Amino acid sequence: MDTTKGIIANGIEVLKQKILVIDDDEGIVYALRQLFTKDGYEVATAQNASSGLQLISGEKPSLVFMDINMPGMNGLDTLRKVKENYPGLPVIMITGFGTVETAVRAMQFGAFDYLTKPLDIKQVRKVVSEALANMENGSFPTGLAEPIKAEFIDNYELVGKSAQMQKIYKLIGSVSTTPNLTPVLLLGESGTGKELVARAIHSYGQNKDEPFVAINCTAVPETLLESELFGYERGAFTGADERKLGKFEIARSGTIFLDEIGDLPILLQQKLLRVLQERQFERLGGNELVSVTARVIAATNKDISEEVNRGTFRRDLFYRLNVMVIHLPALRERKEDIPILASYFLAKYSKRMRKKISGFSDEAMRILNSYDYPGNVRELENIIERAVILSKLDMITPDLLMDFSFRYDKANELPVITKFADARKNAIDRFEIGFVIEALKRHHGNITAAAKDSGMTRQNFQRLVAKHKIKVEKFR
Repeated sequence: MDTTKGIIANGIEVLKQKILVIDDDEGIVYALRQLFTKDGYEVATAQNASSGLQLISGEKPSLVFMDINMPGMNGLDTLRKVKENYPGLPVIMITGFGTVETAVRAMQFGAFDYLTKPLDIKQVRKVVSEALANMENGSFPTGLAEPIKAEFIDNYELVGKSAQMQKIYKLIGSVSTTPNLTPVLLLGESGTGKELVARAIHSYGQNKDEPFVAINCTAVPETLLESELFGYERGAFTGADERKLGKFEIARSGTIFLDEIGDLPILLQQKLLRVLQERQFERLGGNELVSVTARVIAATNKDISEEVNRGTFRRDLFYRLNVMVIHLPALRERKEDIPILASYFLAKYSKRMRKKISGFSDEAMRILNSYDYPGNVRELENIIERAVILSKLDMITPDLLMDFSFRYDKANELPVITKFADARKNAIDRFEIGFVIEALKRHHGNITAAAKDSGMTRQNFQRLVAKHKIKVEKFR
């Protein structure tokens, strides 16, 4: 394809910019070709990494769209090769299976952006415009020299596929490539996973083998907090029989996580500001300067700008921390992640308690999806853990959520169902499930005895058991 040919505008030939699409999905290739051609770009396509790399060399595109999951060499490995040979070429990664691992890796290896399928046309156009503008200005990611290994997700439960979480994953990837001098401020309600994000940044960083040290600024008495953070020398005060290292020193070149930074006493705010500016401090009772090489990640569930206006948080410290800010959404703002999180916690606690629970009944999941979770992800996890403890079946049913359902009903007054028929069906289903399960419990799974005691025929009782997929053998 001849890149010297262009379009005529006002009598002047304007060169077309070329976009290369590398994807083995013919549907995606066709859709992107149609879109980019309509928008005035030239389009080249390849179905695998090998062909794509050859086209980059020959066609010299202005921008590359590349799938992560391809036959042969995968997209992430291809991305690294592209960045080694063409560091200024913007690459946008696309995938149908967006995870924290792939998002972080893509950003670390130098992707301009990372999009998940199904692709949104407005988002595609926006990122294309931004990528080409950045290329013209000479501003683009170049990737890392070496891959970074991290397997934190199994331990730290950072789970979700919503657009909000994908954005956070990309930010983690970008932040983890920065030096430790860059502080991070995490904002979000209690239970949204601020420490999990902090651990993720650490685990994907170049100093991942150094310590991750966390301290809750509200959990330590104010009189002891300074010595906990900065340590003390022998004889600094009564009872100081030997030198003690503080959290900053223990963290070495790793990460120190200051949770609930909004509650840090004003005098310690001043000392923290000095540490961030000078990267040095003195232990209590000492004169020796100790260097700080750890990354500082601070978190708060408060409106920190409002605290600044009230005078309870130093404005200069806020500005110093406000370099890289990550906002964590409340669970009610990303409800599409509730089934994923619920299933994750179900698998986690089923394994821990040696139970074989396959999933949730439709009504149980509807209840979970309808709640606003003032305690966020932490509250959802507690609800699932309790349900697993109480479960005698291979499925989580509404009766296991009775205490939670009460909170749900009180918070919402009534389930949000606008049709009378739907509301009646919901109430009847919940009653039937609870009634049948209690009868089976009383008679140890004997359907005949349970039906007789309930004043029902065995056939009708059996029909309710089948309707709600209740496993009778679990009660025997």
